[in-house]
Amino acid sequence: MSVLERIQGPDDLKALTRPELATLAQEIRTFLVDEVSRTGGHLGPNLGVVELTIAIHRVFDSPRDAVVFDTGHQSYVHKLLTGRHDFSGLRKQGGLSGYPSRAESEHDVVESSHASSSLSWAHGIAAGRVVSGERDRHTVAVIGDGALTGGMAWEAINNIAAERDLPLVVVVNDNERSYAPTRGGLADHLATLRTTRGYERFLDWGKSTLHRTPVVGGAMYETLHGVKKGIKDIVAPQGLFEDLGLKYIGPVDGHDEAALEQALRRARAYGGPVLVHVITQKGKGYDPAVNDESDQFHAVGVINPETGLPLEISGRSWTDEFSDALVELGEEREDIVAITAAMMIPVGLDAFAKRFPQRTFDVGIAEQHATTMAAGLAYAGLHPVVAIYATFLNRAFDQLLMDCALHRAGVTFVLDRSGVTGPDGASHHGMWDMSIVGVVPGLHLAAPRDGQQIPLALRAAVDISDAPSVIRFPKGSAGDAISAVRSVSGVDVLAEPDADAVDLLLVGVGSMAATALTVADKLAAEGLRVRVVDPVWALPVNPVLGDLAGDAGDAGRVAVVEDNSVSGGVGSHVVQALRDSGSDVPVDLFGLPREFLDHGSRGQVLDRVGLTPEAIAAKLLDSLR
Repeated sequence: MSVLERIQGPDDLKALTRPELATLAQEIRTFLVDEVSRTGGHLGPNLGVVELTIAIHRVFDSPRDAVVFDTGHQSYVHKLLTGRHDFSGLRKQGGLSGYPSRAESEHDVVESSHASSSLSWAHGIAAGRVVSGERDRHTVAVIGDGALTGGMAWEAINNIAAERDLPLVVVVNDNERSYAPTRGGLADHLATLRTTRGYERFLDWGKSTLHRTPVVGGAMYETLHGVKKGIKDIVAPQGLFEDLGLKYIGPVDGHDEAALEQALRRARAYGGPVLVHVITQKGKGYDPAVNDESDQFHAVGVINPETGLPLEISGRSWTDEFSDALVELGEEREDIVAITAAMMIPVGLDAFAKRFPQRTFDVGIAEQHATTMAAGLAYAGLHPVVAIYATFLNRAFDQLLMDCALHRAGVTFVLDRSGVTGPDGASHHGMWDMSIVGVVPGLHLAAPRDGQQIPLALRAAVDISDAPSVIRFPKGSAGDAISAVRSVSGVDVLAEPDADAVDLLLVGVGSMAATALTVADKLAAEGLRVRVVDPVWALPVNPVLGDLAGDAGDAGRVAVVEDNSVSGGVGSHVVQALRDSGSDVPVDLFGLPREFLDHGSRGQVLDRVGLTPEAIAAKLLDSLR
């Protein structure tokens, strides 16, 4: 039996010898490469935290002591050490989540995978236990240097440092990266700490040498130790943390398990909040990951474990179409600038950044700052394009509303991974963006139906100079282009019968246009006449939809299909627009339910919630007959 197979919980770790711990670390890395190469997932981050996670579980007593992982994508090792060894269904329907999950284990605390929140969670847990008289229970927050670029983390640090007896340990997992290399002043500061360790060697020499000196040696060492803070300020300025009131320990080699244990035990015994600065290497132990300069295998699909190369070559993605379109516009217009929040490669801005480095801004994991900065850039006469995942726009709603919309700023937001994203689960589905932006006065929203529509939408969006605009599209391959049979005042008609009168006006929003066309075919097979339209610009609602609905006649219906929450989505705006125009035509709304959706493939999730052509057609048949 391997060492890993013997580990069914954290207590099993504490009986292992040093050689067994080294063997365990190697077995975990082999396991991760073998399993994640079959399923896809966050490989690089987990290879980097093997020894760190082992040390945390040897020093602390989970679940009595709470361990909070920021973002949680680096929790695979934690899952293994808490008895979850079946990775065959990782990120698949019915299998392990790619993030911590309370439904899976009492050892999992925070499920949300949005970065920079762990310190606030940990502060609340630790403070709550103090209030309850449980001062002997510790809380550990594991946060990456990338997540420390988020403002929320610093709001938490400011408060944590003020509570001098809080039993809280902050572990900074410093691998110089989030998705890509961490940028900004904090990154520079951590780099200084990472590379100036002379004072530690000096004090080690002093301790070993002076203690051998009779009579005065010990006193001399104590004097030397007394000026340690001054020496640190000269050769390793970690004052950024200690001046806030946080005890600082480090830097510690994140792949030296014994050193990690020693540092964590010191932190645990301190009696107040401590920051342990750990240096790790993303992708550690797997050459294809270490040698990948772009993101060191932050997230991979199905790959060949020997080479690290993908086994499946996908077609052009929605992101590829946006990336090329933005570069083309950048060539034409010098006022276009691009902003992202630590997502340069995933959202396709890397090509624009390479071509126009002075016009590209990566602000770190700081969506709020990115949004208000964009308002400032617009005021300065530029047109910013803010490219982020749809789920992360949630975090910047106030800035979108008050800094961009209120000030009539011409800012374009490009939301990648909208709708159902699949294996990343509840916190990554981009299913609220259209509900959120729908309440913003003056905002324009386009949802391209295929990849060929993205350049058209982007070109139109950057021409809007007096209001924010949004373009949203899903994850994955863009698929085949869908041609319009005609256009009516900006609304594309995708299919309709020869007769003018129809039984149903079917509105397909964005990528759901293809679903709407299939629904129309199924209804036509039942003898029903259906007109399918793409509104192109979904918000504000084009009044021509009312005219097209009127063509349906008194007995007709309207249906709207979208991959956004049905609550507050585009469909609800269509209903309001029809009622405002005096139309009382019945409207059926098809979208995602108001609930958090578990991980699974996009198709599985859509099937589970009844957002498939078969399910939609069946419901409409009942309504139309």
